[in-house]
Amino acid sequence: MPELRKDPVVGRWVIISTERARRPSDFNTEPVRARGGPCVFCTGNEDKTPPEIVAVRPSDTRRDGPGWSLRVVANKFPALRIEGDLEPAGEGLYDRMNGVGAHEVVIETPDHSASLATLPVDAVADVFLTFRDRIVDLKKDPRFEYVLVFKNHGEAAGASLEHPHSQLIATPIIPIMVSEELSGSQAYWNRKERCVWCDVIRQDRRDRRRVVAEAGGFIALEPFAPRFPFETWVLPVRHGSAFEDSGVEELRGLAEMVGTVLRRMNGTLGSPPFNFMLHTAPLRDGALDHFHWHLEIIPKLTRIAGYEWGSGFFINPAPPEDAAEALRAAVP
Repeated sequence: MPELRKDPVVGRWVIISTERARRPSDFNTEPVRARGGPCVFCTGNEDKTPPEIVAVRPSDTRRDGPGWSLRVVANKFPALRIEGDLEPAGEGLYDRMNGVGAHEVVIETPDHSASLATLPVDAVADVFLTFRDRIVDLKKDPRFEYVLVFKNHGEAAGASLEHPHSQLIATPIIPIMVSEELSGSQAYWNRKERCVWCDVIRQDRRDRRRVVAEAGGFIALEPFAPRFPFETWVLPVRHGSAFEDSGVEELRGLAEMVGTVLRRMNGTLGSPPFNFMLHTAPLRDGALDHFHWHLEIIPKLTRIAGYEWGSGFFINPAPPEDAAEALRAAVP
């Protein structure tokens, strides 16, 4: 029969609709297929993007020219702009401030038809190293409290360009979903003096039913109370609250795990569109015993409808134990 399950971090309840349970092949998704370039992110079109902020390129190549393997540029249509002061103000009970922030695009490869699932490990590691280095750099700006790294892969996941890229947005406030995780994990620590994510890792390692893979210092698992079918968390086994404190070898392990998970998803679900979000500690908080940085990967297999919007309950037709079993069986 259906189950109500409670997320141990934020206390959110979800409905695992076992009576609607679906096999991976039952999800009707349009696979993401590269239609071919060139596009503004392709080699030779560097003049069509804002100037490079940083790039991975040989020393004998020129800035904003060909020869790069990864580029970071400002988003041409930013959600927030880096210029200006915050100037917070109140209008009765309403608060406002200027839309100050940073919005950057990480062009992950010059290969228009590649993806994080097909790129070599070293290239994927460069992507995560770039995330780390950009967070470290943006942390120097005292206006910013948080940097959210995210990826939209495929039109259904919100990608306006198909060339492999991810984004980051620095904000002067902490996003509400991160605040909920911080509050929930702090409450758990206050009760038990343990990190809730470390406890999740320990329990799921013993149980194994929701573990997808473990290697290189990372574990990929289907959470106990997932909002969406095949929602997958990738966590470092060793406790750490700030992603930007990760070393080169650690991020290489993350690159290997993310590639493995995405290839398994592609094989199981037919190359679905997906989003990923990196949740790390706020920039000014230092090392936190109660928070554990992690990557959330969510394939776009279902739609949020009226009940979810109206109630806050998510209805998931794929029990996480079944999802993990299907992903484990896929070729990595």
